[in-house]
Amino acid sequence: MKIPHISIFAGLVIFTFCFNSIGEDKVEELFNGKDLTGWSGKAENWSVVDGVIVGKTTDDDPLPYNQFLIWEGGEVEDFELTADLKLTSNGNNSGIQYRSQLRPDLGEQVVSGYQCDMHPAVWANGMGYHEKGRGIICKRGMKVVITPEGKPKIVGELPMEPEFNTGEWNTYKITAKGNHIVHEINGVQTVEMVDHDEKGRALSGLIAFQIHKGAAMKIEIRNVTLKRQPKADLLSPDETPIPEGAADVNPPRKPKGKGKAKAKG
Repeated sequence: MKIPHISIFAGLVIFTFCFNSIGEDKVEELFNGKDLTGWSGKAENWSVVDGVIVGKTTDDDPLPYNQFLIWEGGEVEDFELTADLKLTSNGNNSGIQYRSQLRPDLGEQVVSGYQCDMHPAVWANGMGYHEKGRGIICKRGMKVVITPEGKPKIVGELPMEPEFNTGEWNTYKITAKGNHIVHEINGVQTVEMVDHDEKGRALSGLIAFQIHKGAAMKIEIRNVTLKRQPKADLLSPDETPIPEGAADVNPPRKPKGKGKAKAKG
């Protein structure tokens, strides 16, 4: 069934105008183009080659778990973050972490939190993912409201075209203002989310880039910029109504076979 294209963010018109009237904030260059000063990552996986950050894994020495190159500039609240990315892999993926937290309990150079996914699959490229948390919260082409109970609901749709070749340079942009989040690739909006889940969401946190366990991969990164924004008011559930019958982002899996599905502990 085709999802009706509805606007749940009409109230943001005035909100956006207020930002424009304030004027653009200073743009910070997070990568100096020379070395990894200001970043923390394992030296065997991260380097700078010809002015580009390179994160690599190999089949001979696979990662035991996902790891990250973490910006040491501290936590960021509301912002616009952009980076040019290029991925070389055999089906593996990467991503940009934001509003994330260090997780030394899970291993070295590990974070959890929001991720703008960089993935060869069209439906997953530019999607909203919660690393080490709620999992997929908004697939590409969706407008989603996450309920206070943590349930992502589809309330609108976005175009799925064009398909972006992750093996070429593409510009990823994340805009996070309060609990309203937008991802873009090359200026094309891929997802839009409003997160009312107080227990699951974060309103500030760290920035990082991912290398993924599994097949050997290489992520290349350049032109990483951050534009901090004034702290925004949170949108309320009343301002982002969910239509009756709205579908789940992750519908429950149907049990296999004739018997009842067994609960997993």
